[in-house]
Amino acid sequence: MLVFFKERLAFLSVPKTGTTAYEKALAPRADMVISDPPLLKHAPVYRYNRFVRPMFLKVCDAEMELMAVMREPVSWLSSWYRYRQRPFMKGKPNSTHDISFDDFVLAYMKGKRPGFAEVGSQLKFLEQQPNGTGITHLFRYEEQPRLRYFLEERLEIKLDLTRENTSPPMDVTLSPDVERRFRRKFAEEFALYNSIPRD
Repeated sequence: MLVFFKERLAFLSVPKTGTTAYEKALAPRADMVISDPPLLKHAPVYRYNRFVRPMFLKVCDAEMELMAVMREPVSWLSSWYRYRQRPFMKGKPNSTHDISFDDFVLAYMKGKRPGFAEVGSQLKFLEQQPNGTGITHLFRYEEQPRLRYFLEERLEIKLDLTRENTSPPMDVTLSPDVERRFRRKFAEEFALYNSIPRD
């Protein structure tokens, strides 16, 4: 999570949406950088609302706008699947070695997910809170120029990004039947993604 106090902007870090690269590039410019532990680095809206927002509100009488990045849902799961295929993960409980992408997505769709498929939810991460706290600026991971332009304009800087914390490249395809079931079960997730303005 990055906070830019003067600009009244907090950049929430949705896992597997490329935010580590932005964190590295923007950390020197940010007023607050939460890079560890992961529970705070990747604090969703509800955790920001409960712990971080009151601090700025009560101490500084300041309300932040929230921004975040969302990835196309199948691509997001693909990134998690590939991330857990890294060599050192082999033999660990959360490894996806020896598991097909179809089986990974089917496991993700279960009510009680096995450890290797427990990766959270973008929809839950971004969910608006009853008090109205929610994402003000939402960007598609797949449309980096729009995100970059917003940050450069808002923060009055020129960004120099590097690739960070990436998943291993591999050909990952979801079978049509599993994709159909996934899209039906997680229709709200796709609806949120499709609602994000495009260029």
